[in-house]
Amino acid sequence: MIKDSNLLNKIENEGFKFACLLNDLQESVGKRFLINDVEIALFKINSEVFALSNICPHQQTHLIYDGFIEEDFVVCPAHGWKFNIKTGKKSSGGNGLTAYPVEVIERQVFVKVQPKKFNW
Repeated sequence: MIKDSNLLNKIENEGFKFACLLNDLQESVGKRFLINDVEIALFKINSEVFALSNICPHQQTHLIYDGFIEEDFVVCPAHGWKFNIKTGKKSSGGNGLTAYPVEVIERQVFVKVQPKKFNW
């Protein structure tokens, strides 16, 4: 874990949660995680890490992590919708996937995901 406790406290106070080690991610291959009850897909592209919602808005498939990378886009394997890896927007520029802030500190990946709020 992070050796500097002040840095760890700062990042946790900003709402970031530990996801994985940088070495747990393969280049251009997605991986699925559950953070604060939110399903996300992490991608390492050119050693930079991106986090997107793992649920495609087309038919609510939980497969974005299994999509393939094409230039700056991840392509949903279910129906071919393309989403910008950095912004989550569809290739047409419209709304798409939620993109989450990522911090990599000492080869550890942290993602800022707001917990789901339920209105029972």
